Amino acid sequence: MILFPAIDLIAGKVVRLERGDRSRCKVYSDDPAAVARYFAEQGATWVHVVDLSSAFEEDERARAANDTAIRAICEVGGLSVDVGGGVRSLARIDELRAMGAERIALGTVLVREPAFAEVVAKGFGSCLVADVAARDGQVKVNGWRDDVCRSLDDVVGHLRELGFRHLVYTDIARDGMQTGIDVGTYRHVAQVAGFPVVASGGITSLDDIRALAEAGGDVIEGAITGRAIYEGSFSLAEALAVARGEA
Repeated sequence: MILFPAIDLIAGKVVRLERGDRSRCKVYSDDPAAVARYFAEQGATWVHVVDLSSAFEEDERARAANDTAIRAICEVGGLSVDVGGGVRSLARIDELRAMGAERIALGTVLVREPAFAEVVAKGFGSCLVADVAARDGQVKVNGWRDDVCRSLDDVVGHLRELGFRHLVYTDIARDGMQTGIDVGTYRHVAQVAGFPVVASGGITSLDDIRALAEAGGDVIEGAITGRAIYEGSFSLAEALAVARGEA
């Protein structure tokens, strides 16, 4: 199982939000590249980066600071970078690929613009990740602020039909809250998708990571963890060992 330590960016700073709420933001570092280097030193091979300034459509200065941070993270040796947040155009996909991103996650645009979703699925293939977030089985978009009146199963099933083969599923109610995970939910999403998913939201202990790893490679491709590492619930090295089945 791939463990993705998370770097969420606002105006070039490393932050975490509670339940995706912009007003409930905690800053952890003003040097994202240093955080990425630390992750690599601990043994991480992937990092999950979220451009929250783009997702929240913040001003040009904030978005430019995030671009600078993303470039610096992509230059860290030994790390593959998965980037998402506010990706809404072919041009932005090309920009992120040019920065060095290995995977690019799309969320809102896949739900709101089905024709665009079909085009990018055919044109970019395995480097794309569908980023789906839901609360109580209903999908949310635009930084998790807006309803689209579509169920999780409906959206995931459609993405499967389009040919997506990587999917991050976030349980909004658990994200950033360290409330633990629900493996059953990820089993269900993987069944609907027809391929293993990346779990996001709520990891609070090594037991959560262990439970995801033990669910098997047909259910879980990877897991994203952020706040638990930043606040010392466990070390990244410990989490990576559990993800690899070594602890």
